Amino acid sequence: MSTVTDHMANERTYLAWVRTGIAVMALGFVVAKFGIIIKELVPNSSNVSAPFSASIGIILVISGGFMQVMALRSFIKNKKSIESGDFEPSSTAIITSGILILLIAVLLIGYMVLTL
Repeated sequence: MSTVTDHMANERTYLAWVRTGIAVMALGFVVAKFGIIIKELVPNSSNVSAPFSASIGIILVISGGFMQVMALRSFIKNKKSIESGDFEPSSTAIITSGILILLIAVLLIGYMVLTL
């Protein structure tokens, strides 16, 4: 038997994932534009960071979009499970997102090391 609080908790979880995805996409945008800003501010500097920042920024935006898709899929699946009364928590989305965020961290660390 589903309750209003079950559905509200599912919605809160979905919105938390949406916020996380938006934050990752915004970070990607900032990283992508960082190389351009450095190039404009310091015209005589070697332009090492621009290709890296653009590539990493694009990867981050794609990752954020992927998080949005995973969040929506999980929300719909959980909603159906709550309504049918056979809700089983799934860790697939959480594990996938955790690995994705770990890869993002490694990517950003590599970017920082290469552009020092």
